[in-house]
Amino acid sequence: MKREEILDGLRQSPKVDVCVIGGGINGISVFRELALQGLNVLLVEKHDYCSGASSALSRMVHGGLRYLENGEFKLVQESLVERDRLLRNAPHYVAPLPTTVPVFDIFSGLGNGIVRFLGLTRRPSRRGAIAIKAGLSIYDFLTRKRALMPRHQFRGRRTTLEKWPALNPGIKSSATYFDAWVSHPERLGVELLQDGLVAKFGAAALNYAELRRTEDGRYRVEDQIDGASVAVEPALIINATGGWIDIANESLFSPEARPARLMGGTKGSHLIIDNAELRAALADHMIYYENEDGRICILFPYLGKVLVGSTDIRVDNPETVRCEADERDYILQSLAFVLPDIKIRPQEIVFQFAGVRPLPASTDSFTGRIPRDHFCTVVEPRDGGPPVLCMIGGKWTTFRSFGELAADMALERLRQPRRVATTDRPIGGGRAFPADVSVWLAGVATAKGISGERMAELFGRYGTDAEAVAGFIASGPDVALPHAGYSVRELEFLIREEAVEHLDDLLLRRTTLAVSGELSLDMMDAVLDLLAQEKRWTPAQCAGERTRFLTLLTGRHGVDEDMLSARNEPRSTTCETTAKSG
Repeated sequence: MKREEILDGLRQSPKVDVCVIGGGINGISVFRELALQGLNVLLVEKHDYCSGASSALSRMVHGGLRYLENGEFKLVQESLVERDRLLRNAPHYVAPLPTTVPVFDIFSGLGNGIVRFLGLTRRPSRRGAIAIKAGLSIYDFLTRKRALMPRHQFRGRRTTLEKWPALNPGIKSSATYFDAWVSHPERLGVELLQDGLVAKFGAAALNYAELRRTEDGRYRVEDQIDGASVAVEPALIINATGGWIDIANESLFSPEARPARLMGGTKGSHLIIDNAELRAALADHMIYYENEDGRICILFPYLGKVLVGSTDIRVDNPETVRCEADERDYILQSLAFVLPDIKIRPQEIVFQFAGVRPLPASTDSFTGRIPRDHFCTVVEPRDGGPPVLCMIGGKWTTFRSFGELAADMALERLRQPRRVATTDRPIGGGRAFPADVSVWLAGVATAKGISGERMAELFGRYGTDAEAVAGFIASGPDVALPHAGYSVRELEFLIREEAVEHLDDLLLRRTTLAVSGELSLDMMDAVLDLLAQEKRWTPAQCAGERTRFLTLLTGRHGVDEDMLSARNEPRSTTCETTAKSG
């Protein structure tokens, strides 16, 4: 359903079983779960889908090796199970990632687990070979029945430096194990959303909208796109806003009925670096290393560049987080420690991002010890209205099991049965995934009348959903864009089918153009012209959108107009001309 149809439907029938607020990966997960059970469920997201913490993850799909140190064995086991499910259910986006840990000590770190269990709060020491060996042995034990990936192995110093000669020569040894990575996390969120929307007639989702409590204790959905306000009557509300949970509760409860503080997130910042020497030095592995202060950092190949992170800093307002200069310096310093001979120039940092980990409220003095597990708590209404189920904590890897937990609690409240399980349910372009990709590509390319090279590009972006995209492209005249990998018809498909309302939806989340450092000023303006035509924007709206996007790109992601211009000479467009003349 289109936006206007959803709002009209609510005007005619405002009653819904569940209203989920928060369109991040956890909110979308519980929405999908409930829609699959046949409930009338409405999802409301204040910004765009997966535009907060769900777009700022480290791109890892992992068990959480370091959580073993905190004694979170149950979480690690659950995460490893969910990791392996994602490898099966979303093979178009989730793939194995060989991970190597440089080891600088032998005995260090053995007391960390004891310290944690005693409730002490000193910062952990460096983890030595024995502690890492113990953790990886537990990892192997927890996955022994599935055995989807090889067991860990240790290498001596000489063998390690032969494979990774750029590593800090002070290492004693290294350990290699396997986790996984996700190439298009925001796209996977959109596919989950679409899976829910097609599962149940009446299930609906709105980005750029808010659920607010009125003075008389009722609720309204306020649309930020056209300013409409529509009454809604949910039997249950699920607050899945992550780091925004306490802020969202302020608009869901009267002041005297608000619950105590539930959330205490920390910020993690990352850099995307375009440096061929750095990329080659990784030998297609992730390097999972400790900085000199004991903080865990990562770097691994990502979309032809290298992703490096991250920090762990307490924040109060998730709305304003960005990678600050001192964080950028810290990440580069950590990189210089583990790969001392590789120099990174400022212009090689092509993108940066930061997000808030949705952690439960904690007074722990060391952020690394705040529990990473998830749970739900129900806030009962004291002044009328529906109960509010709050989803607390959670990590990206466990979105499915967290959504399942919240959905089961909602179903119990509403006295509805669970009809469908999602444990083995493929996601989006992971459906009907071919055993022989080359044969599938050749068949679809021939059937749709497009080149094999183009079909392979589409498959890399959409999995088996590429067939529908290819069909749309082939059904009308197509036009090239400044980025050779994209065309007008492909972006028209995304705009029309994936709830694109702003330029950043398209360039930051529906595609990887910005995060991969491939966005030029030419491409930005061409896409803006296309979006303006689809949305029928006036020249003033078009100019405003251009300014909005450049401000966001500079303020949040460290990419300014000069950087975009350097990637490709700007061309004159209607929007650009309007912006300059206005």
